[in-house]
Amino acid sequence: MKKLSVIVPCYNEEAATPLFYETFIQKTADMAVEFELIFVDDGSKDGTLAAFRALRDRDERVHYISFSRNFGKESAMFAGLEAAQGDYIAIMDVDLQDPPELLPQMLEGIEQEGFDCVATRRVTRKGEPKVRSFFARQFYKLINHISKTEIVDGARDFRLMTRQMVNSILELKEVSRFSKGLFSWVGYQTKWLEYENVERVAGETKWNFWKLLVYSIDGIIGFSTAPLALASVMGVVFCLLAFLLMLYFLIKTIFWGDPVAGFPALICIILLLGGIQLFSVGVLGQYLSKTYLETKKRPIYIAKERC
Repeated sequence: MKKLSVIVPCYNEEAATPLFYETFIQKTADMAVEFELIFVDDGSKDGTLAAFRALRDRDERVHYISFSRNFGKESAMFAGLEAAQGDYIAIMDVDLQDPPELLPQMLEGIEQEGFDCVATRRVTRKGEPKVRSFFARQFYKLINHISKTEIVDGARDFRLMTRQMVNSILELKEVSRFSKGLFSWVGYQTKWLEYENVERVAGETKWNFWKLLVYSIDGIIGFSTAPLALASVMGVVFCLLAFLLMLYFLIKTIFWGDPVAGFPALICIILLLGGIQLFSVGVLGQYLSKTYLETKKRPIYIAKERC
């Protein structure tokens, strides 16, 4: 019998963990595979780890990894992928926004239809703030326009993959991880399942607008050099513009005797050029900072406890 490893990253999910386990066991009871559940505690400050231990005492198919501190969901997913022993590997959120009842259909897509990965995407963002939904859609449009790596709008981390695909992902040891891009970058045939957004069963989301913004910047920097090209193009454009303006004012003064006036205009130009320079330096700084982090070769996570 084939084995399915299910990775469940968690951060302060004490209330959701038992509910996820009961629902998962109920919805997947008829699947003809052997299971292992790998919970990853991303440095939780509540009783999440205790909930893992309690589930382990009840069911030997439950395993867990507890980090020494909060390393982030990307690190938690990577740790789960490293620990997974199954022929197929799935990643799910513990809040049940990723419906376990889709797993049989996802497994069929791999075993019967020959896909290497069956992934999910939301077709609605019901229950999500409108501002966040708007910026999320704009992010997907932007990154697909400037990157060669396609990232599907509404794509979730919830997916089922073959062992071969997971092994390819594990070869990518970069510290600044953007898994939606990495899943696409390694290639392989992917089937997409669409479903409507589901409200979380318990607890609160850990992703506020600022964290999502930083995460999106990581994605753009990790999979596109377009911002660097933009900074270069803006430098050339404004150099040409400055030259044309100097030529205009010189001709105007010589032929019409009209001296250049306007202290406010001068201040505006200085502020504009200063802003462009700071923007360009900021873009360079982002790429340099990522390079700096990668060269230090620190571990992606530190596990304090395993079972």
